[in-house]
Amino acid sequence: MLRLAVPNKGALATASSQLLVDAGYRAHRESAELVIADTENDIEFFFLRPRDIAVYVGAGHLDIGITGRDLLIDSGVAADELLPLGFGFSTFRYAAPLGALDGIAGLAGTRIATSFPGLVAADLAQRGIDARIVKLDGAVETAVRLGVADVVADVVETGRTLRAHGLALVGEPVLRSEAVVIVKKGLELVPAHERLLRRIQGVLVARRYAIMDYDVPNSVLEKACEITPGYESPTISPLQREDWVAVRAMVLHAEVNRVMDDLWEIGARGIMVSSIRACRL
Repeated sequence: MLRLAVPNKGALATASSQLLVDAGYRAHRESAELVIADTENDIEFFFLRPRDIAVYVGAGHLDIGITGRDLLIDSGVAADELLPLGFGFSTFRYAAPLGALDGIAGLAGTRIATSFPGLVAADLAQRGIDARIVKLDGAVETAVRLGVADVVADVVETGRTLRAHGLALVGEPVLRSEAVVIVKKGLELVPAHERLLRRIQGVLVARRYAIMDYDVPNSVLEKACEITPGYESPTISPLQREDWVAVRAMVLHAEVNRVMDDLWEIGARGIMVSSIRACRL
């Protein structure tokens, strides 16, 4: 039975569980369950603190996991990222009092407060900067005001909280993070891993695309297919109406309305859009 680590709280928890449910797994917790066995799909879900997931997976105690890229790197464990999941986006940034630093080089000799000491240490080492890391377990925004540090390094979504504490971002993002699927470094994937990844990828593609059906005259079919090339190729079927065909193609959600307008202008009619719950492509 495949053992999968899933975030039990925080920004990644709800989205991770919903992804697995959409992929056909029994991964919805009714209460504070820590382990759920989905015997029909031969998989077991372990709901853990997001920060601990990389440790369990990297040590081989669990077969595969979902966590944040930032947490994976911060853990320093030997684990590989297999698949980005398209949610839980954030950046990891340095911040200091407004005007205190001209750039990243100014970090040298400072005290940097963070709850991601592994990530910061790796970044400083890569840049060749010598600074002191002050490890905090919770929010770091007040560390400068309280005299614990000169700079903070933290996950940033909008930067509003940092600005509220009189801090300004320094330099470019250290890391752009999102939820990812991870396995132990160098692990050879077995069919159970591959089936899980295939299901997840099917849901991710389905979320990006919609199915578009429409009727179009044969005289403009070539133009229509240029507008809706589909994922691989559109499906074309003859209609009872002479010299007309029905076309079905996958279209990016973000482009649906523009594509409908373009099809209408060349003479397509009966244009309909429907959702895709999952797919295998």
